[in-house]
Amino acid sequence: MSGLLHIEDLSVHFDAPSGEVVAVDHVSLDIDKGETVALVGESGSGKSVTALSVMQLLPYPRARHPNGSIRFEGEELIAAAPADLRRIRGDRIGMIFQEPMTSLNPLHTVHKQIRETLILHKGMSDAAARARTLELLDLVQIREPEKRLDSWPHQLSGGQRQRVMIAMALANEPDLLIADEPTTAVDVTTQAQILRLLEELQNEMGMAVLLITHDLGIVEKVSDRVYVMQDGRIVEHGPTRTVYESPREAYTIKLMSAEPAEKPPVDLSASPTVLEAGHIRVWFPVKKGILRRTVDHIKAADDISFSLRAGETVGVVGESGSGKTTLALGLLRLEKAQGRIDFDGLEIQDLRGEDLKPIRRQMQVVFQDPYGSLSPRLSIQQIVEEGLVAHDIGDAESRRQMVIDALDEVGIDPASRFRYPHEFSGGQRQRVAIARAMIMKPKLVLLDEPTSALDRSVQVQIVDLLLKLQAEHDLAYLFISHDLKIVRALSDQLIVLRNGRVVEQGEADRVFNAPEDPYTRALISAAFEFELEDESILEQ
Repeated sequence: MSGLLHIEDLSVHFDAPSGEVVAVDHVSLDIDKGETVALVGESGSGKSVTALSVMQLLPYPRARHPNGSIRFEGEELIAAAPADLRRIRGDRIGMIFQEPMTSLNPLHTVHKQIRETLILHKGMSDAAARARTLELLDLVQIREPEKRLDSWPHQLSGGQRQRVMIAMALANEPDLLIADEPTTAVDVTTQAQILRLLEELQNEMGMAVLLITHDLGIVEKVSDRVYVMQDGRIVEHGPTRTVYESPREAYTIKLMSAEPAEKPPVDLSASPTVLEAGHIRVWFPVKKGILRRTVDHIKAADDISFSLRAGETVGVVGESGSGKTTLALGLLRLEKAQGRIDFDGLEIQDLRGEDLKPIRRQMQVVFQDPYGSLSPRLSIQQIVEEGLVAHDIGDAESRRQMVIDALDEVGIDPASRFRYPHEFSGGQRQRVAIARAMIMKPKLVLLDEPTSALDRSVQVQIVDLLLKLQAEHDLAYLFISHDLKIVRALSDQLIVLRNGRVVEQGEADRVFNAPEDPYTRALISAAFEFELEDESILEQ
């Protein structure tokens, strides 16, 4: 193999109101043709900034390189002429960004976004670009690509959007593909499919891959060499097998050991039932014609029944679009649902307005995205006390003390309560979101993918916190996730959904160790082995 990318002594500094921030500190890294190199570390370690430096996509002049060199096949990229960068970006070097929903242009169709790079770099005609776009969509295994050409990003699932991003990155058959957290936002089966797809495309095209991730399980399966990054510096690197079998640095050992433990079985038979769901259906009408008549229904959640006791966690798993969140919204009366919903001995399915408001205090939610679920215009004090104000609980002084107590309980320094969300890390923001829910003293907490945007080490901390709060307050959790390792660490009961229907449910220990349904076995295989035992099951 010959050298392809050579980064030497690279530093990246950002100008900030509080002073200069060192994001990357004297980093050196090499990638050879045809190999996969992983760059791992927690959020804020400098991984993405390093990748964006290669593409020269940082916000210059606020970001600058006080020292260092980035050479691609001997050509210096730092301070390269714009014309030279345009020639390389998207053609010689392709990039898959972390969040496809924000990386794809919402105003352009799939066809237009892929066609653009073909016309720009290859000078193709519209007809040739259309034909090549169809080839690429077929290459990344999007079903019925002709029907997807004119789709908009919001009409695609998370996995489909990520496949479109891969098609765009590979359109001009690059020599180097930079994949920045390419599987973070997708479910386990889609994750396994995308990783295998990238491996197949790499072998077919002979390209090198720089994989940026915080998931060391993925790294072990797919990379040849690994660089471990902490606080802007490379603290360890070497062949993947060597680093995994004999890690030298304490930080590397910490990352590798950050796996949530399986929740031990607990006898909850004497605990009171908090939620009883009977034959829940959430159907969305499909209307057509001038008169907008209902011609069909999308059965997002269809005939689902279960019970949830105090101190118990019911995990709800399934692929994207399986109906997990829709079910939860129906149970919380945030989406119109049919069926019986018994909360703490009271049937609430027909309650409205003021009659429902006292119940809402007892039913709280922690959302998936700690960046989007906290208002950037409110201080942490205002965010956490928001529910108290809405329900007219206490006066200003007592609410201040309740906020202090709630923040202290979730491990946030109460002295920081006058700061704003952007001043906190992702894990800290999620702790604030948990404090906002817990301050209401709920009986039921819906946790909708509360750890999916976090590093594995931070995920373990959040799991430990949730278990501690559950034990102290006898909380009932409805836990929605596509991360089966986290689900296993929290759940007593498990519901597996597919296309809105239950395919399997029961005690979590039994389902994980002896799954009965082939679809459940496929999910578990993908989650714990990064391989699908039988992918045809998922296509049925």
